[in-house]
Amino acid sequence: MSRTSGVGVGQPGGIGRVGSLAGVVLKDGLFKAGTGVHAAIFRATKGRLLGRVAGMPVVVLSTTGRKSGKQRSTMLASPVHDDDRIVLVASFGGDDRHPAWFLNLRDHPDVSVTMAGRDRTMRARIADDVEKAELWPRIVEAYSGYGAYQRKTEREIPVVILESAPEAPGPLR
Repeated sequence: MSRTSGVGVGQPGGIGRVGSLAGVVLKDGLFKAGTGVHAAIFRATKGRLLGRVAGMPVVVLSTTGRKSGKQRSTMLASPVHDDDRIVLVASFGGDDRHPAWFLNLRDHPDVSVTMAGRDRTMRARIADDVEKAELWPRIVEAYSGYGAYQRKTEREIPVVILESAPEAPGPLR
């Protein structure tokens, strides 16, 4: 099943089909470029600029690459957070694929996070069905786009909970 990310190749202003290889590569490239610019401004100003997106705080999440073993960082928004936990949504804009950061933390759940000028070591876990049912209304209240993303894809969008890191690391399942 092919979905378009706006308009298709060959159409005025077209950027490609998400279901086609060229569209996926283009979408991923545009996403990475936009995130790179945002990250540079965020880091240069220590979050004074671009520290919030759609009313939510920006989180710089650092994971260990599941294949490379290298540190990987990405910027995300946290729709729900408090002193003890940070909630992330692995929506990937409603794409049918999981985002790379989610796949990385699923295999290597020990992560580091920067949010509001504070660096923290945390452990990721996927919210169970009961937790997701409790969190989802708060998530879409913070940003209604998450509800639209879930309607756009056939995959169940995971909700990730980051908590203070426990002693024993291991794969997340």
